[in-house]
Amino acid sequence: MIGTRARFSQRALSLRGSSLVELFLLARARGAVDLAVGTPAFPVPPGPLIDAAVSALRTGHNQYENPNGEAALRGQIARSLSTPADPDTELTVTAGGTEALCLAVLATVDPGDEVIVLEPYYENFIGAITLAGGVPRPVPLHRPDWRLDPVALAAAFGPRTRAVILNTPSNPTGRMLTLEELDEIAELCECWDTTVISDEVYARLVFDDRIHLSVADVPRLRPRSIVVGSLSKSVAVSGWRLGYLRAAPEYTRVLRRVHEVTTNGTAAPLQYAAGHAAVLTAEWWHPATELAARRDMAVDMLRAAGLDCRPAEGGCFLLADISGITGADCHTYVRDLLDERAVLMVPGTAFFADPADGHRYVRVAFNRTQDTLRTAARHLLDQGAAPCLASP
Repeated sequence: MIGTRARFSQRALSLRGSSLVELFLLARARGAVDLAVGTPAFPVPPGPLIDAAVSALRTGHNQYENPNGEAALRGQIARSLSTPADPDTELTVTAGGTEALCLAVLATVDPGDEVIVLEPYYENFIGAITLAGGVPRPVPLHRPDWRLDPVALAAAFGPRTRAVILNTPSNPTGRMLTLEELDEIAELCECWDTTVISDEVYARLVFDDRIHLSVADVPRLRPRSIVVGSLSKSVAVSGWRLGYLRAAPEYTRVLRRVHEVTTNGTAAPLQYAAGHAAVLTAEWWHPATELAARRDMAVDMLRAAGLDCRPAEGGCFLLADISGITGADCHTYVRDLLDERAVLMVPGTAFFADPADGHRYVRVAFNRTQDTLRTAARHLLDQGAAPCLASP
């Protein structure tokens, strides 16, 4: 009998698994307080949205939908945007923001092309670039406030630069890019004829009277930009897998072709529900104010435990510096914290190209109930300094 040996593409073998899976399963088995995974426990999905989904299932919206996306949902997305978009030629509904990101990269990047990412970054950016055969070019942001370095950014561009991936508000830092920073990016993208892929899934979750600035709001970037959006966090339906792409018609035509050969669409009844419940344009749906209060609770908790962190400008994550309380690396700290205090955070190395650059950080999700955050604070603070919180 002739033996067989499985053969895999180099792209697939180069993909890294999620850094969260092992820790998440361990934390669940121990009943730990999960401040790691971004799945929202707050806000809760709007009641009218759930009712609309049940109605859609019962009234026959259970077959294939237009691959471009259900018409009412595309209309709702268009009306929710700060700069108008044509729902017929510039919007595509996807299977979550993850598919939207992969489509954007696959549609613009060939093997060997370079893609700039601002560091720290959401780890799926690197996976999407790798899957397309691209080469990531990380550009470190200035610490501690994670500001763009114009000199480092300019040095990263070259003849093989095909795309820049942005994230505003950012996972993991919570930073929002300013108009000045976007203008600097626009100038370089015009010079090198580069596409901007902007992950804006937290656009509706911004705090302290800030206004989210999309790349589509910047005239110099709009014609060369692809915006990734999602309902997962903004209306708390991450399991529905409803995302979207916003791009100029010439981009959208290609994006839709890639979309058709990957997923060919996402759940029809859930699209119908989101479109007809009008949650994206509803005046009664304003979760950001209450989420900001939870951010403040999390910041106070972390600072009281000796960690250094800046309040997020948007999104649902904080990136905290542990170096003031321990000389251990973040993986040791996270493991000890889980063992000794039953609280789970994310090691910061997942967000940096060189793990050494992230060893002093942990990421904390604050889109939790207030009771969960109070429980986490009790675990962290009530019993004094545990070994994992003390300097060696």
